[in-house]
Parts: sequence; C-alpha cells; structure tokens
Amino acid sequence: MNYNELTRRYFDSPASVGQLSGSGVFRGAAGDREQGTWVQFDLRCESGTLLVARFLAFACPHTIAVSAWLAEQSVGRALTGSLPESVQELRARFAVPVEKTGRLLIIEDAWLAAAVAAIEYRG
Repeated sequence: MNYNELTRRYFDSPASVGQLSGSGVFRGAAGDREQGTWVQFDLRCESGTLLVARFLAFACPHTIAVSAWLAEQSVGRALTGSLPESVQELRARFAVPVEKTGRLLIIEDAWLAAAVAAIEYRG
C-alpha cells in the first residue's frame, strides 16, 4: 500500500500516544481489536477547551496517523460535538482509500464518545 508523506510522518512518529487520568479527563473508544481496528481517545478539558489529547490504537497505518494528527491538532481548540475536520476531509488529507472509510468512522465514534462525555459533564 502506498501512503502519502503526512500518513508516513504521523505513523512513523506518532505523538500523543498514551492514556490520561484524573479530573477533567474524558475517554471514548470504538471498534474491536478482533475485527482489526480499535481506537481510544482521552481528552483533558477545562472550560470547554481541549488542553491535552492522547490516543491508543490497534489499527492500520492510516488509522494511527489520523488519530495522532487529531490528538495533536485539536489541542487548544474549543471542544465540540464533531471532529475538527470531517471524515471526508481527513480521508483526502491522508489519502485514505475509500474502502478504509469505515476505519475513519471508528476514529470519529471514539472521538465523539470522549467529546460528548466532556460536553455533557460541563452541562
């Protein structure tokens, strides 16, 4: 499989790998290791702003790269009930083949599970 430069860079050296704990941390996970793709995001938020994001993934290089990019690029932004970029925009940015779109939807589900938990907690 051919990967674009951005995918290779984020897969080869993914920042933001790991877990968070403590107050203000919200976790969301989606997928299934037995099915080949599982992603978890931990988001630390304060006053509606994402302060720190970490991820864990059992997945292909595209999924790991997109997860790493999301965790890195989202810090400092207001947390909303959507991805910072649409699945279609992420697919184009990382040159993800259309047949892997389902893996991007798993990323979206994991991200939204964490983000919605944080938003609902804020009230």
